This record gives sequence, structure tokens and C-alpha cells, in this order.
Amino acid sequence: MLLGVQVSISGRIYEAIDRAVDLGCNTMQMFSRNPQEWRRSKLSSEDIEEFKKRKERSKISPLFVHIPYLINLASPYKRLYQGSIKAYIQDIKEIELLGADYIITHMGSHKKSGEEKGLERITKALNIIADRTKNSRVDILLENTAGSGSWLGYKFEHQREILKGIEDKERFGVCLDTCHAYVSGYDLSTEEGLRGILEEIDSLVGLSRLKLIHLNDAKDKLDSRKDRHEHIGKGKIGLEGFKRIINHPKLKNIPFILETPKKREEDDIMNLNLVKSLVN
Repeated sequence: MLLGVQVSISGRIYEAIDRAVDLGCNTMQMFSRNPQEWRRSKLSSEDIEEFKKRKERSKISPLFVHIPYLINLASPYKRLYQGSIKAYIQDIKEIELLGADYIITHMGSHKKSGEEKGLERITKALNIIADRTKNSRVDILLENTAGSGSWLGYKFEHQREILKGIEDKERFGVCLDTCHAYVSGYDLSTEEGLRGILEEIDSLVGLSRLKLIHLNDAKDKLDSRKDRHEHIGKGKIGLEGFKRIINHPKLKNIPFILETPKKREEDDIMNLNLVKSLVN
């Protein structure tokens, strides 16, 4: 089983590898810089080399990096849109130096310009990004969202529309966040609901494009559109729901990353051990 968590990069970025190892992870996700700010500086060559050495020793693979929150590839505002494209390209080039395999992107907010316009904007942006990083080994994953406000990606028709307009389709896949799926209307607490979402993903984008599952319980009710993660088994999806997810024959070999609450140092260990105990 490939199982990891979203790991802090506080201190030196290579310390994130140590944190993942200490937790017993064999895959991991992280930010490559402060997710709440625009880029202030580049990683030093020394930090990059040390990160690569520790990653090689740890055997952690694959390595996922999430884009910062400020990036919005669906924005109708020219300055933010162009700045987001530029920052995204810089991030891909930098994380490739770290040995990252995938970059995870939320699909952006159309800011009341309309879903059709927003999908056109993000598709155009991703084609520019892919073209300007065309020799990169870092693939791009589109993450589903909770669908609050004007966020795109709460239904897989959105991923289908984007992928239809992508020129270099081989570099693109999808990431399924279980909390986001539940609060956007997919009832993953039931066997029927899990079967339904997998059939939808397969028919609209292809299950072969599903490269990562963000394993998070949901604090809020079905179709609430509220993006609040909960500890595994303590939310609305529940232990039986997660047991079905992690043991499903079409999902069990896909990497699982936990983005569960971290109020205590022991929280990650608690959630990781619980997930392991659910494996058949």
C-alpha cells in the first residue's frame, strides 16, 4: 500500500523527507514554498541536492507537490491570471529539480464570470504551462473541489471539458479528494455511492488517469459544499466507507495521501495507523 501525508516544509525543505520517514510513509505530498504567498526566492542548489539525497535514501515515491493557494488559473482578472501562469511554470521547473513526480492543482475560481468562461481560461493556461515545460517529467493532476462559491472542479464534467482541450494529454491526470467528493454530492459512505463515482470518473476521464487519492473524512453533510476535512472515521464518510475505498480492487494500488487535521503531533500517526488497520 502506498500511503503518506501532507508533510510540513518548515525549516529546510529537505527536513520534509525526514518527517515523512519518521511517520513511516512510503509516499508523500508537500508544498515547495509558502502556499499563502507569491514566490520570494528560489531554493538554493545546496538545499535541492540535500533534498534529492534524502529522498533517494528514503525510497519515498512518488513525490507529490501541491500548488500554492494563491494561484488561480481560471481567474478573469488579467494580472492574477498571468501571474498564476508564470508562478506555475516556475514551480514545475523547481520541483522537477527536487525529483517530484506530480504537481496537484485545484481548478480555480471563475469569480462569477461563469463556469464556461472559467473552464476556457484554465484550459488555455494549462496548455501554455505544458508547452513551456514540455520537456519536464512532472505530470499535472487536476483535483476535484468541494464546489463552494465559484470554484470549478466539483463535478467530473469539468475535468472532462479541460482534458478535451488539452493538447499534451499524456501529462495530465486527476486526483480524487474524498472529502471534496462527499460534500459536493458523491456519497462515499455507501457502496452504491463509491461505485457511482468510479463509474463516472471512468466514463468521463478514464480511471487510468486517476493517479492519487486524497484520503480525508468530511466534517459536513453530503452536498454541503463545505471544505472541512475530518480525521478518518470521525466524519460523515465513516470507517466502513474508508474500508471500502482503500480495499477496492480498482483503487488499492493508487497512492493515498492524508490531509487530515493536525492539532497534535500524534494526529498523523493516529490516522495512518487507522488506515493501515482497515486494509484487508
